[in-house]
Amino acid sequence: MLSAALVVGLTATSCGGGRGGNKNPITDLDASGRFDGGGDDGGLPDGGRPDASFPLPKAEDWTFYGTANGGPIVVKGVSADQGGNLWVAGAEEGLFLLRPDSDTFERFTMDDGLRPYGYPRANQGTITKKYLNVLSVAGGPAGTVFVGYAGMPPGPSEYGCEDNWDGPNPDPNIYKSGDADKVTLAGDGIRVVHYDISSGEGVVAGEPRGREKVCDVYRILYDPRTSSLWFGGNHAYAWGDPSYAGNPTCFGQLGCSGVMEHAHPLLNGYNREADASPSALTNYYYGLAIEPSGELWIGGMFRSQHCASGNRGSGFWTCESQALSPSAHIDWWPDAVQSYSRPSGRTDDLVSDMDVGADGSLWISSFTNGIAHRLPGGGVDFISGGLVDPLHAYSIEVDPLDGSVWVGAGQGGLTRIKGGQFIAYGVSVFGARLALGHVPDIQVDTSGGRRRILVAFQAGAIGVYEGD
Repeated sequence: MLSAALVVGLTATSCGGGRGGNKNPITDLDASGRFDGGGDDGGLPDGGRPDASFPLPKAEDWTFYGTANGGPIVVKGVSADQGGNLWVAGAEEGLFLLRPDSDTFERFTMDDGLRPYGYPRANQGTITKKYLNVLSVAGGPAGTVFVGYAGMPPGPSEYGCEDNWDGPNPDPNIYKSGDADKVTLAGDGIRVVHYDISSGEGVVAGEPRGREKVCDVYRILYDPRTSSLWFGGNHAYAWGDPSYAGNPTCFGQLGCSGVMEHAHPLLNGYNREADASPSALTNYYYGLAIEPSGELWIGGMFRSQHCASGNRGSGFWTCESQALSPSAHIDWWPDAVQSYSRPSGRTDDLVSDMDVGADGSLWISSFTNGIAHRLPGGGVDFISGGLVDPLHAYSIEVDPLDGSVWVGAGQGGLTRIKGGQFIAYGVSVFGARLALGHVPDIQVDTSGGRRRILVAFQAGAIGVYEGD
């Protein structure tokens, strides 16, 4: 392991269009299939859902659920609410629920009330095309889950959901797609409240007609101690009110939207080697972690941020202002050229997940760099050796039972770092189908005074670990 101090970024300008984003979005990595950015993959094949059942593995201390239990073909995330219900992000198949007394999933789609699109004003047109792709879940109070969506993919000549609003032909079907819902069990069905992560007319001084940037919600963090939701998305992160009751006629005004948006530790640089001019680089905020004090950590593709004011909702604006300061930009895997760099001069962090240990340390996983461990004193250890997939870490979670760390791989299964040892859970435990696919999410269920490790296997299963 190599120790290093934190490296901070240099000045970054505000986004185009006021606080906009990358006008030439970086193509998602993975000619080799290791990192896809999370937004558009995992759909059903033409003709609908096939018979995708496959034998689940059997292993001591593990219970597995898959398509044979009615689960999704593609799993993007798994979480538990405080009542012990398991919720699964099932990509284009929707949201799945496994109740504590059942081994069969229930499925929810737009027909049941899911709303992966916002509320356009009358002068913006109407929603005529709808797209469902559940990317993330975060369990809330008993019977409640917070659900993150992907924005609608654009057509060949259309701007994507991040830039569509600022493009020549704004289409509400695209720029109002995605964002997040609060889903609560209600009898045999669900009650849904939508979080439209946008700002309305007159809210942002530099963008008086409104702002529509965040649409893909890759991670959601629910913090009951501070009554906060944190949304990590494309372009930026945002805050939400978990008690929000909804307001379809709010249209992005601060007093009624249930949202404060958005903030990003952006960086001046070049998207591609041959670009003639720099851009404000900001994307892929997969990293969200809360310290016991409520202080917030955010990790993205290029830079990360630590905001001490994240311990209260009103502190979001302090986080937003701080994110514009060069001293607040954290570069975990230091770039050779710190500002106005081209790709050849950068080691993009590509943070995939974050979690905080009981000792005050921070664990950071990266899609392309392995993992980093920020020690309580501020130094950083970089770890790749010992992991089942040395460089491709898709998820990370600290185990409250003993402080060990679970790392989900791009390929190879899981690594558990416990007592200085690296314990591999690979093909021999999970079988080839699960172990050779991504592990996009790991979460802990502490409902009912227990501890369960919940693992999402993108290939179509979840694993529940209840051993020591």
